[in-house]
Amino acid sequence: MTLAEQLTGRYAELIRQRLLAPGVRLPSVRECARRHEVSPATVVGAYDQLLARGLVEARPHRGFFVRGGANDASAERAAASAPQPSPARPPLPNSATALIRGMFQVPGGRPMPGLGTLPAEWLDAPMLAAAMRRATSSRQGAATALQYGDPAGEPRLREALALKLADLGIAASAGQIVTTMGATHALDIVTRTLLRSGDSVLVDEPGWSVEYARLAALGMRVLPVPRGADGPDVAAMRRLVEAQKPAEQPRLYVTVSVLHNPTGASLGLSAAHHVLRLAQEHDFRIVEDDTYSHLAPAHAPRLAALDALERTIYVSGFSKILAPGWRVGYLAAPAALVDRFVDTKLLSTLTTPASGELALAHCLEQGWLRRHAERVVQRLAAARARTVRLAETHGCRFVAEPRGLFGWVDAGIDTERLARALLDDWLIAPGALFHAEPRPTTLMRINFATSQDARFWKALAAERSRL
Repeated sequence: MTLAEQLTGRYAELIRQRLLAPGVRLPSVRECARRHEVSPATVVGAYDQLLARGLVEARPHRGFFVRGGANDASAERAAASAPQPSPARPPLPNSATALIRGMFQVPGGRPMPGLGTLPAEWLDAPMLAAAMRRATSSRQGAATALQYGDPAGEPRLREALALKLADLGIAASAGQIVTTMGATHALDIVTRTLLRSGDSVLVDEPGWSVEYARLAALGMRVLPVPRGADGPDVAAMRRLVEAQKPAEQPRLYVTVSVLHNPTGASLGLSAAHHVLRLAQEHDFRIVEDDTYSHLAPAHAPRLAALDALERTIYVSGFSKILAPGWRVGYLAAPAALVDRFVDTKLLSTLTTPASGELALAHCLEQGWLRRHAERVVQRLAAARARTVRLAETHGCRFVAEPRGLFGWVDAGIDTERLARALLDDWLIAPGALFHAEPRPTTLMRINFATSQDARFWKALAAERSRL
């Protein structure tokens, strides 16, 4: 393909996947030529092809914009037939799903600062392979592989999880635990079981963009609660709850209590006490997402421990510490809710794969996972220190104390504009994604494990000076 065809294919694919949304302005001809190191004539040729395919429109004196509205269907067909660039580059994260798409990189690709996972080289593939061999070669594994597993999850794993929760101060029997296809699936089971379209849900803000998108897709009313260094702003939460009409009172509060995404902050005891008291007064349940528990101190306060699983439903998983594709999660809940959660699980996935659950049980029982997590925590501490130095050296500042996997960074410029400028080489997570109602912000989330490349910070500083 000619350079113009390659450039056309690149933008056509971004538009086809809705990664460049309708109404988004394309870079100017001069800026696009600079970014891609081609001539302005090449860019003009590419933009002409996009115009001819109905993917963009030219607005006098303003530039080229992605088309939308009635032209969407024809634009998709045209984009699908456009030449595909190679190799593929990560997409611009202008939505929750776009950020997730960006995580599905070609193996061996350059680490991206906006990713939500650990680098592949940090993970212990031999440990996982050994655990799976043990699971599939045992008599129990051979038997379970030929039939549906227990609807609540592999009993051996649930016993191991009960012991793990006890180490966190959470008293839960194996009968109070239901395994899932990752922590997101657990959150989905809880939501679908306890809520109906139109119900109100309290959420942290900033918070995990996928949770906002998931709740919105189910028709829930999202009530954002400001999140600070010690947890939610309890006074603001109380005002928000008391301002709701009786029929619109929140039914649920979804929160990441330890190593919050994106700020890295953890819940303090005082805030935990006030949150539990507010839940009691206004009769709503709390879903505690502890996805990053393996990277956090065991003594960090958990709502489920303080509440003894009365109003709290505890959710966690293992993809953040074992591997992104190791989709094993679980929830621990009040005994009265367990059968309802199992029924919802049956309607969505029937059961969960017993072989993977047996392998995970072996990792827990033998202490393999604990030792692996200790190594990761040590390595992450070193990466965090290096990344903080690089960020501050290049004019950025942290608005929350750097902890855990993620940093909440002020880049000093609108980070959505920055994301577009860096699109061809680096995937970043603009702060707008972490608000229930996206708005311009100079903040962004970085992954300490994948932000150690000095070239990224140099590129960021260079683009900031241009923009």
